[in-house]
Amino acid sequence: MVKRTPLFTAHQKLGGKLVEFGGWEMPVQYTSITDEHLAVRKAAGIFDISHMGEVTVSGSGAAEFLNSVLTNNIHKLAPGEGQYTLMCNERGGVIDDLYACQLSDGVYFLILNASRIEPDVAWLQAQAAIPPCGTGELNLTDASHQYAAVAVQGPRVKEFIDTVIPGPSVSAMRVKAVTGLKKNQIGEFPFEKGGVLVSRTGYTGEDGFEIVGSDKAIRHIWDALLTAGHVFGIKPCGLGARDTLRTEVCYPLYGHELDEQTTPIEAGLGFFVALDKGEFNGGSVLAEQKTNGTKKKLVAFKMVGKSAPPRPHYPIWVNGMNAGVVTSGTQSPSLGIGIGMGYVPTEFAKPGTKIEIEIRGKPFPAVVVPKPIYRRT
Repeated sequence: MVKRTPLFTAHQKLGGKLVEFGGWEMPVQYTSITDEHLAVRKAAGIFDISHMGEVTVSGSGAAEFLNSVLTNNIHKLAPGEGQYTLMCNERGGVIDDLYACQLSDGVYFLILNASRIEPDVAWLQAQAAIPPCGTGELNLTDASHQYAAVAVQGPRVKEFIDTVIPGPSVSAMRVKAVTGLKKNQIGEFPFEKGGVLVSRTGYTGEDGFEIVGSDKAIRHIWDALLTAGHVFGIKPCGLGARDTLRTEVCYPLYGHELDEQTTPIEAGLGFFVALDKGEFNGGSVLAEQKTNGTKKKLVAFKMVGKSAPPRPHYPIWVNGMNAGVVTSGTQSPSLGIGIGMGYVPTEFAKPGTKIEIEIRGKPFPAVVVPKPIYRRT
């Protein structure tokens, strides 16, 4: 049974082309992927992210528990702050990548990938049941069904978001207005007769905000942001633009760059692995990889010359050898060339390395480049 978000009717009215994604019926595009992508880079775009999962973890043992199952150091967070982090198995393989926020002392809010809600929650519950899971009280709740969410992204968003969600925050990060939030901060703001959580995060490489609230609140915020942002060039955006935007800035997507057989070190995410915080799931494997290196590495690449766009699962060749596989690939709307990411043996991961991407049975030249592929000039 395919699920629908509270914004399904809004997508239909706006002419969204709907597809199945991770068990949800979601818009892949409204006008065109390029049109929506460039709106986010130059002005503003709004995405339905209601399919993502939310878990609350609270109690005196919450921080200790989260530090044992996540790679980043939760103790670095003050109320109102968030961090990107990963959840790994004992082998260091990634169960999911997620955002962890501290809302208040002993109260944490996790935002999960849509396709990973059930395995994530099952894993967290299993870890919490292993004695001793910690010394304090621990409450773990899958709250995904209670929330909807939107992401509004782009350089002009800060010019109108305060008119849609006016006034100061009432909990978490205390600021006078939504635009008072700094990157990776989160606050609760009054909206209509309730409240919404607003974080200054995103998945596009642009400045922007993610808003989490009740179904009714998010429906009203979606409409209000489209109205207020109209003169600033806002466009509703689908999964297609979300994918091209994150690929340009080399943000990983679970099931593409990340899975249970791949570690954060191989994926180039060592910055989000706090090896100095004490023991955590997969920590010994990740420490060994950080010290001794890995056999494979995730690289970014650009196509050289004209070709069809690279796509996931296309073979990567180096010196006539089948060396790896494309994990994400697309035609970059910002750069006008084919770009992508993929895993190759570590000796071929240096920027400047010449590679070939097999597209429809034929090899086309490409070159390994530094991440991110796209940088705002």
